[in-house]
Amino acid sequence: MGELLVALAVLGGILGLVLLGTGFFVLRRYLLLRSIGVFDCALRRDNGRRQGAWAPGMARYESDRLDWFPVFTLTLRPERSLARARLVILDRSDPEGLDAVAVMPGAIVVRCAYGAATLELAMNPLSYDGFATWLESAPPGRNDLLI
Repeated sequence: MGELLVALAVLGGILGLVLLGTGFFVLRRYLLLRSIGVFDCALRRDNGRRQGAWAPGMARYESDRLDWFPVFTLTLRPERSLARARLVILDRSDPEGLDAVAVMPGAIVVRCAYGAATLELAMNPLSYDGFATWLESAPPGRNDLLI
C-alpha cells in the first residue's frame, strides 16, 4: 500500500510539472502576442557548410530592430535582435522539400542578409507584407533594403 502511494505521489508530481510547464508556455505566448507588432516567424541560420534546422518562434517589431523569440524557452527576452539597418531581403520563395513540412502551413521563406551572415525567416504572406513594409519605411537614407 505504501509503495502505491509513493508511485501515485511521483506520478502526480510529474503530471503537475508537465501542467505547470505547459501553462507557462501558454502564458508566455499570450504575453508576447498581446503586444503590437508580433507575428509567428520561424528562423533558420546558415551555419556556413549547410543550412541549420528551422526554429519555431515569434518576431516583434521595434523601431530599430526585429526581436525574435523561440517558442521553447523559459525567458521573455528575445534570443535574437536583428538591427533594422543591417537587415536586407535577398529573395522570397515557397518552401520546398522538407522545408514545406518544417514550417507553418502557407508560409513563405524569406532569405535575408544580415551583415555578412545569411538567415531565413518563414512567415505567412501577410506577415511578409508587413515585414517588407517595415524595412522599406526605415529612416531616410536607407533605400537599399529590398532587392
